[in-house]
Amino acid sequence: LGSFGLDLTWRVEFDEIVDPRCVEMERRSADAGMDTLTLLSLTTPFLQLVDAEARGFAEDKLVLVLTEFDSSSWDVRAADERVLSEFRRYYPGAKDF
Repeated sequence: LGSFGLDLTWRVEFDEIVDPRCVEMERRSADAGMDTLTLLSLTTPFLQLVDAEARGFAEDKLVLVLTEFDSSSWDVRAADERVLSEFRRYYPGAKDF
């Protein structure tokens, strides 16, 4: 997400908890949400997620939704087309739906 995501506040929800860090992410994102650096500190390349959704807010406006299905398939919805363009650039196999 580059600099676009740095100032967002995140709320994360999981349909299935498969890693203890998921519980911590949900706890920290309750109420006011968590900042991007906190979210990043709780994720690693080996974090397994199943049916998760991370919603990014700029102030109180929802601007980004990342939906993960099985750690290999993601749906990205963004209010700013530049964010989607960056995803397409870094992930050339991404498909628009």
